[in-house]
Amino acid sequence: VLKKLILVLSFTLTIGSRIVNGQNAISGSWPWQVSLQHPNGFHFCGGSLINENWVLTAAQCAVIQLSLLTVHSSFLYVQVITHPLYSRATFNNDIALLKLSSPVTLTPRISPVCLAPSTINILPGTRCFTTGWGRTTATTTSPEILQQTVVPIISPAVCRQIWGQSRITDAMICAGASVSNVCFPQGDSGGPLVCESSGVWTLVGSVSWERSTCDPRFPAVFASISQLRSWIDKTISSN
Repeated sequence: VLKKLILVLSFTLTIGSRIVNGQNAISGSWPWQVSLQHPNGFHFCGGSLINENWVLTAAQCAVIQLSLLTVHSSFLYVQVITHPLYSRATFNNDIALLKLSSPVTLTPRISPVCLAPSTINILPGTRCFTTGWGRTTATTTSPEILQQTVVPIISPAVCRQIWGQSRITDAMICAGASVSNVCFPQGDSGGPLVCESSGVWTLVGSVSWERSTCDPRFPAVFASISQLRSWIDKTISSN
């Protein structure tokens, strides 16, 4: 049975998060951005279009009944594949792939993002972007305009000093501590963390978790695309 997803393309952490103190994104500027929505249109997670047949999101998002919708049309998904070693307790390997029932028609406003290779080396302090439609406060609804914010990459060593050695695994990447008072506390989980180099945008992380209260002193934690790249490639090639 085909299940309806909502895929919204265009242009924390707990299960669901929000970009607080972000900025409105220019329409169409993040053409891989996806919104996962309930059938009633309620946005609850983000995602990234990685090719015309697949969307990447968080495993924590994929366990919920989904609906996928683009700004231009709606789609059906036929398969949800979560990482076999995903832990609900620790959010380790917090990644999932959604296979669409038919290919997305790519346009300048709907196009996939490049995936970080397993060999990528992102220097701490690199300024990257994260985007999403998550609620900006605990009581508001999701914003109508996609939100964006710049966040610096935090080294694993510093991230472990802040969060504790055991909480940050090799399958995680951290970004965003103490920058512009930005945090991600309902609806941004699974969304993209992208970095630009020579005009090419690369997906380096997928929003996973942070403090349940908005505290910018603590970096947000993302699933590391480079560390999970081999699983992504193997899963797509075998399905």
